[in-house]
Parts: sequence; structure tokens; C-alpha cells
Amino acid sequence: MSGWVKIAGLGPGNEALVTPEVTAALTEATDVVGYIPYVARIAEREGLTLHASDNRVEIDRSQHALQMAAEGKRVVVVSSGDPGVFAMAAAVFEALENGPNTWRDVQIEVLPGITAMLAASARAGAPLGHDFCAINLSDNLKPWSLIEKRLRLTAQADFAMAFYNPRSKSRPEGFVKTLEILREECEPERLILFARAVSRADEALRISTLAEATPDMADMQTVVIVGSSLTRMIERDGPPIVYTPRFTPAKDQV
Repeated sequence: MSGWVKIAGLGPGNEALVTPEVTAALTEATDVVGYIPYVARIAEREGLTLHASDNRVEIDRSQHALQMAAEGKRVVVVSSGDPGVFAMAAAVFEALENGPNTWRDVQIEVLPGITAMLAASARAGAPLGHDFCAINLSDNLKPWSLIEKRLRLTAQADFAMAFYNPRSKSRPEGFVKTLEILREECEPERLILFARAVSRADEALRISTLAEATPDMADMQTVVIVGSSLTRMIERDGPPIVYTPRFTPAKDQV
């Protein structure tokens, strides 16, 4: 039997946002590997073994998946959102590059999913409607000095920004510093979207300005989207719409 690894994105939480491609892969799988809360989303069935593990063991998890596939098993490595955005795809390829040569014969596919920043943007309107970037604010795998440099350069270039992992109990100071840096580089009326648990039952969206934003508006289940200087809000009877126009006036071009 020929084994394979499929690295799949489960989307932001609502089962309706899981792609048919990912659903088909899970139907064919003999084994599912992933972080505990993501594996918990997979229904048990005969012939399927679930391998749940804790956070921060991505390489161990990836090595396990590749080894099982080399032995002929059909393995799905699950991530939330999209596996290529701050998730398991890069970890699997790191393990592949540094592992035995036999693993390179394993069939590997990355199955895209709807990542949190796109789900959050869609809920609010289109704040990522023009040039934007995504930054992971966790300093677990990179130094804070690099995060600060990227924040400043991105703000100076007037991108819209999507922040992943903005604030955790173990490192609450990171988002405090982020807001301080943005206030040094951006105007106080800059729009900020705090999107928590998008597509799940406890979803909560909050629109603020840079001047009014406070660190406690974000946690690890929140994606923060900071608009560019052109991002605007349309007030209406229902929830307001936040969007970034598709054009940049010539006067703003460098």
C-alpha cells in the first residue's frame, strides 16, 4: 500500500468552511495527526486512528506523520485555518528536509483552508481589499527585535496588517508594545478590527481606532486587522462595513 501525507486546513471553526477536498482526504485517511483541539474536531470512525499532541511539538508531530506515511499509512496532518499560514505545512517540510532520504519519496500534498484573517476580513467587509501583510506577534520562534522592525516598516509602507497570536497569558506585553509602535508610526484614527472566534458560536467582532484600542481587546483566539491610512468605515442600520479601497491616489505614491 502506498502511503501519503496530506496537510489540511480545517478553516476557522465552522464546519461549513471546511473544503470538500479536505473532507475527502479525511474520509480516506488511516491516521490523523495534530494539535489536541484540532484533532478533537475529527469524528472517530472504524479504521481511523487519531494522534493528538500538545502545542510546540510541531516537528515531532511532523516526523511521526512522515514515518507513518513511509510505512504505507494515509496520514492527514490537521491545522486550523490554512496549513500554510503560521501552521503545520512549514513544520512538515522542515522535518522532511532534515529527515531520512526515504521520506522524500512520500507523496505529500498541502490542502488549503480558509485562514482566520480572511474569515475575519469577510465578516467585517474588505479591510484587506488592497495591499496587506500578515505578522505573527508571537516571539516563540523569532526575536522581538525582528517583530518590532517588521511592524515599523510595514506601518511606514502603509500596508493593512493582520496580526496572528497577538496576546497570550504568558506574554501579554507583546501586544502592549505593538500598540505603542503603531501609535508612533500611524495616525490615531487608524481603524482596527478585533475579530475573536470568527465563524464559531462565540464569535465577537469589535471595531476600534488606534487611539481607543487597548491590549485587553485581543487574546490568542483573536485576529487583529489594522487598516491602512485609506481604510474606511461605512455606517448603516446594521453592522458597519470596514473596507480598504482598491486604488491609491497618485499623491500618496512614492
